[in-house]
Amino acid sequence: MGSDHGAGDTAGDEQAARWNGPSGNAWVEAQDMVDALFAPLEKLLVETFPAGRGGRVLDVGCGTGGTTVAIARRLGAGGRCVGVDISEPMVEAGRARAEREGAEVSFVRADAQDHVFEPASFDGVVSRFGVMFFSDPGRAFANLRRAAKENAGLRFVVWRDIAENPFMTTAERAAAPFLPDLPVRESGAPGQFALADADRARRLLEGAGWAGVGVRPVDVTCVMPEKELVPYFSRFGPVGIALRDADETTRGRVVSAVRPAFDPYVHDTEVRFTAACWQIDAHAG
Repeated sequence: MGSDHGAGDTAGDEQAARWNGPSGNAWVEAQDMVDALFAPLEKLLVETFPAGRGGRVLDVGCGTGGTTVAIARRLGAGGRCVGVDISEPMVEAGRARAEREGAEVSFVRADAQDHVFEPASFDGVVSRFGVMFFSDPGRAFANLRRAAKENAGLRFVVWRDIAENPFMTTAERAAAPFLPDLPVRESGAPGQFALADADRARRLLEGAGWAGVGVRPVDVTCVMPEKELVPYFSRFGPVGIALRDADETTRGRVVSAVRPAFDPYVHDTEVRFTAACWQIDAHAG
């Protein structure tokens, strides 16, 4: 694997630095809003498991643990959900959440691509937007396959194509005149739209030993309070990252330019948009 492996390691280091710094902290600060925003997608993952059946489930890229705790509650007595995430701030937030709610969960601060899980120890593997950031997704999915019991189920929710999710790029399009160094989104690169190509996602999973891979489109309506909109776009994504180092004048200009660009999504006191996603299902063959 030579140079490819080295390049992957570099990308992995960049992701670790990002999620253990300001990006991870931003998600922790906004965890209640994010949980409410993506609640319909959490439901897709939770309903994978029969209520009260128990079992052991791995939540990949668990963030602040909202889905992890919800799945543990679904599994019932004798069930346990393990959340893994590269971000120490988010894992700490997840542990605090689990303690508050008395949930049967545990958290591991690690890169799921390389972490040595106990072999064949999970009855299910899930992820809500947590598997698009791997520097080497084939390696990551093979590692998760080793952690899964025979016939264990897998369900991921990931973003579809960037063109189908205009809400997600509204801020950077409007801010571009003021922030000329915004990164260009690269198709297939680690990031939000890394698994937008359904055929590629299927090939990666099949190559990693997962069987019966099914990919179906899912469109869900996401809602946030209008008062959260400016904090949202000035905290997350490429614009949020750029604004961390911007002076107040630039910040003011960006916010003034970007906020009206979201008007099509604003309905009275709410912001509503469609999240165009793939629901990916498979089992350990």
